[in-house]
Amino acid sequence: MKVKSILYILGAFLFFLGLAMIFPLAWALYYGEGDLKALALSMLITMACGGILYFSFKPDEDITLSHREGFLIVATGWFFAGFFGALPYFIHGVLPCFTDAFFESISGFTTTGATVIKHIEGIPHGILFWRSLTQWLGGMGIIILSIAILPLLGVGGMQLYKAELPSPVKDKLTPRVTETARTLWIVYFIISTVEFIMLLFGGMDVFNALCHTFTTMATGGFSTSDASIAHFHSTYIDAVITLFMMIAGINFTLHYSVLVGNFKSFFENSELRFYLGIILIAIIVVTFNLRSHIFEDVGSCIRYASFQVVSMLTTTGFTTDNFDRWPSLSKTVLLLLMFIGGSAGSTGGSIKCLRILLILKHSYMELYRLVHPHAVTAVKLGKKIVYPETMASIWGFFILYLAMTVAASIIMTALGLDMMTAFSSVAATIGNVGPGFSGVGAASTYSEIPILGKWVLSFCMLAGRLEIYTVMILLIPEFWKK
Repeated sequence: MKVKSILYILGAFLFFLGLAMIFPLAWALYYGEGDLKALALSMLITMACGGILYFSFKPDEDITLSHREGFLIVATGWFFAGFFGALPYFIHGVLPCFTDAFFESISGFTTTGATVIKHIEGIPHGILFWRSLTQWLGGMGIIILSIAILPLLGVGGMQLYKAELPSPVKDKLTPRVTETARTLWIVYFIISTVEFIMLLFGGMDVFNALCHTFTTMATGGFSTSDASIAHFHSTYIDAVITLFMMIAGINFTLHYSVLVGNFKSFFENSELRFYLGIILIAIIVVTFNLRSHIFEDVGSCIRYASFQVVSMLTTTGFTTDNFDRWPSLSKTVLLLLMFIGGSAGSTGGSIKCLRILLILKHSYMELYRLVHPHAVTAVKLGKKIVYPETMASIWGFFILYLAMTVAASIIMTALGLDMMTAFSSVAATIGNVGPGFSGVGAASTYSEIPILGKWVLSFCMLAGRLEIYTVMILLIPEFWKK
């Protein structure tokens, strides 16, 4: 294990993380609400720690990393982001308990959107901006991780990008990670800019438009108001955010293909059609259910159903209505969407549409074999065959995901939570959704969760965001052996 190389890379990461705090620092200076000192001190501490690691362990030659070192850097880097990102909350006193500060921070960087803050409107603008910025940075980070880095590390299922997706770098992404990352940043920034401008047209001020652009594109769900998007009472803003949540839930290499004029590959993508099909069916079901039980106006049914369906499927977690009071069928649909998630290579979390699609294809193939035992069959994604090794890794991920959900839910019930609160809190954090049901529903926060429970859920957020394998492999003894 090349410890010096690992610390050197983590040092560079921390230095730039600290440097990013200059943006909320500017808002703190503008509004003058007393958070300037906390942000400045957090920035200095983070940059100093990063600088010490960077210059103390700077190698004399080019760095080459093994798979094990890559896993360790990714998992540790995200943990460090949560730790140092908690400093503004903790130092200012918005969240005087470090457990709460860490929970809020890791929720931001993993784009989960679960919060322990009871009165968001009372938070200074600088810290509010940092809260939103963590999600935007985390959203881009996961895109680069999943498209440019995880295939290099051989993480199960991620090699599927080579099978059907048009990529910024032809044939193979991994040898040119820097070029891939730069391209994806440009795509991410362009779409974010368009959303920002459209929100300004809807009457949002610059601060709110920036914050909600950051958290929409990251499918994070942090808002500047306790009422989330319902605070704005605007059909136009609901529609804009619904559209961009949907866009953020699509693989970003497909957005790149549109930008370069390759529309054919965009519309022929199997996962995209599956993703849009789920959205359409779920909206129809929830709309009819709401029309039968809550809203008399069909337009309102479509408005609230489409927003919440897209919000839950893309694991954003924004709300325009308290869906915890919706009929059981609608809540069941939303709960199922939490487990599906957005497209692979998007900022969305959870299992991902690509894996669900291939699991369904593989299950159908096994049923087909029972009827035709001598038939030569194979799972296909588009026109390309998905190899058994890849399917095995997908099933492995699926089983680990469900096993972790069950285990964490049992722990949460042991801590005294009712079954629905326990299960939905785990489902919402491991899927990076944010709000759950009952005690952690749309009108509630995670503030009442016991301290141990918050650490369990923080682990769930981190594991879910890093595709389970990246975190779980660190717990295997063989990983640490030479």
